[in-house]
Amino acid sequence: MLILPAIDIKDNKCVMLSQGKFNHMKVYYSNPIEVALKWQEEGADYLHLVDLNGSIGDNLINKKSIERIIKEVNIPVQVGGGIRDEKKVEEILELGASRVIMGTVAVENMELLQKLIGIYGNEKIVVSIDAKDGRVATRGWETINEINSMDLCKILEEIGVSTVIYTDISKDGMLTGPNFNIYRKLKENTNLNIIASGGISSLEDVKLLKKLDLYGAIIGRAFYENILSYKEVIECL
Repeated sequence: MLILPAIDIKDNKCVMLSQGKFNHMKVYYSNPIEVALKWQEEGADYLHLVDLNGSIGDNLINKKSIERIIKEVNIPVQVGGGIRDEKKVEEILELGASRVIMGTVAVENMELLQKLIGIYGNEKIVVSIDAKDGRVATRGWETINEINSMDLCKILEEIGVSTVIYTDISKDGMLTGPNFNIYRKLKENTNLNIIASGGISSLEDVKLLKKLDLYGAIIGRAFYENILSYKEVIECL
């Protein structure tokens, strides 16, 4: 199972939110490039990078930080946050990102998503499903839709998506353990590569996710609060 340290960037700082709320934000590093290099030094195979300003509509604030991280590390980086059109996808891939993460587009413009998969392949286009009480959230988690997250995952598989990052918003940043039930159901009802995100806070959590045969897991606050170390997580796998 792939372990991806999370680097969430707001105003060119590495931060973490609780349940996606911007008023519940903690700054961990004033220089996100520093933390990207730290994860690489600790042995990370892949980084998960999110532009939080981009997720709510401002795609310019963190652009240079994102570009520098991609260019300065020697490991793959997947990038998300406000990527909602073809031009932005092309721009991020041209910077050198290994994968582009799209969320809102999967709900609001599935035709575009399908087109982009046709152009770049489903190895380059990953879909982020953020859900609250089983309903899909979009626009930086500001909008809760009536769409059932499991139904959406099935539709995405039908149109060619291969990898989904699934976040239970109620768990995100709370260190209360992931939503194992939804990951179990996703494995039972789809053939998608599932990346778990939100709430991972113990080695037991990691072991249980691995037991579910998930493709990957994103860990954020537990690393930044030194509750878990990258080394011990890898060793437990």
